[in-house]
Amino acid sequence: MTSVTESRRPAVRASGTGRPGRGPDHGAWFLVLPALIPILVLSVGPLLYGILLAFTDAQSGRTEPTRWIGTLNFQDLLHDTLFWDSFRIGLVWAVGVTVPQFLLALGLALLLNQNLRLRWLARALAIVPWAMPEVVVGIMWRLVYNADAGILNETLRDLGLGNGHDWLSGLATALPAVIVVGVWAGMPQTTVALLAGLQNTPRELHEAAAVDGAGAWRRFRTVTWPALRPVALAITALNLIWNFNSFALVYVLTSGGPGGRTRLPMLFAYEEAFRYGQFGYAAAMGCVMVALVSVLLAVFLAGRLKGGDEA
Repeated sequence: MTSVTESRRPAVRASGTGRPGRGPDHGAWFLVLPALIPILVLSVGPLLYGILLAFTDAQSGRTEPTRWIGTLNFQDLLHDTLFWDSFRIGLVWAVGVTVPQFLLALGLALLLNQNLRLRWLARALAIVPWAMPEVVVGIMWRLVYNADAGILNETLRDLGLGNGHDWLSGLATALPAVIVVGVWAGMPQTTVALLAGLQNTPRELHEAAAVDGAGAWRRFRTVTWPALRPVALAITALNLIWNFNSFALVYVLTSGGPGGRTRLPMLFAYEEAFRYGQFGYAAAMGCVMVALVSVLLAVFLAGRLKGGDEA
């Protein structure tokens, strides 16, 4: 009997928590609560309330009680061409900002990773746009794009390239002009993330590849990029989310104009909620945006991860 009992003890320990006779350590939850409560109150709570609001006819200034209307807001949203136009503009904006943002940040990160003189100063200057609030960035670039006395138009006049242009009010130039600002404002955090990934790449691998006769491009393709791919995937996915959900920068620059050419989905939902008081309808827009962006992001990540596994 003793031998049988002793032979069962390891199995009991393996299937338990590692502490025979004791359950899970509930004290760990008290350490997590200070960080968990703000997330539940400030993030999860408003999200659930917004989803609930999307199924009601909540409006501002009405005296009747809010009613449950089911999926009526979503049915109206399916036929709202203005919303789907804003969604298309949001996709153009998100991709148009994210792609050049990543390419320029990658080049800057590779440069800042070199052993250059005053590298510390260059790194500090590279993150200046990141330290500026979006409202300040928007005001600054409005001055740059000013049709009468902006730096851009003054430079074009001095170079004899025309009399200037109203960049933020032109139907053809408003969205590209705003995209340029988005790339400039968001490039620093991408640069910092990629630079951190580059610094974690062992230099011995580069030295070994150089000894084998590999050129700069081949070293980047076979050594640098494989080590940098996880960071690049993560920061690209985050940038797509951040850029699609942009609000303050575009609001300060154009307020969605001219003619709705820069009206991103967040701006459209903001107008419906706080200009027209349609809180339920705006909440339905938010739910649809979250769902569609989640699907697009899942497809993007699945494609990139599959490509990484095949490589």
